[in-house]
Amino acid sequence: MALEQLTKDNFEEKVNSSEIAVLDFWASWCGPCKQFAPIFEKTAEKYPDILFGKINTEEEQELAGYFQIRSIPTVAIMREGIVVFMQPGLIPEEGLDDLIKQVKELNMDEVRADIERQMQEAQNN
Repeated sequence: MALEQLTKDNFEEKVNSSEIAVLDFWASWCGPCKQFAPIFEKTAEKYPDILFGKINTEEEQELAGYFQIRSIPTVAIMREGIVVFMQPGLIPEEGLDDLIKQVKELNMDEVRADIERQMQEAQNN
């Protein structure tokens, strides 16, 4: 894959066709977003098998709302359609590499079981 501009119109198609998607929520007026952009782009070049999606929060307010973005830049990482990481703020290149390594190593059966358990607990309370 590569660096993709994601919109509400192509989001599902792009994310569903990728095992792992790293999302950068940003805006053109945001200084830290401008600092993070080259880090995000350089990291995307190292992982051609992963979708790196940029989401302009000014233009894609529906997506920003869905992900409850309150601060930018925010990085979200999805695996198999499940958000497994989300953090606002600038992440250094080494940190982003480490996050991707951790996401690749996740046991998704355990993640889904944890989600199921949390949903059941919420229903019981």
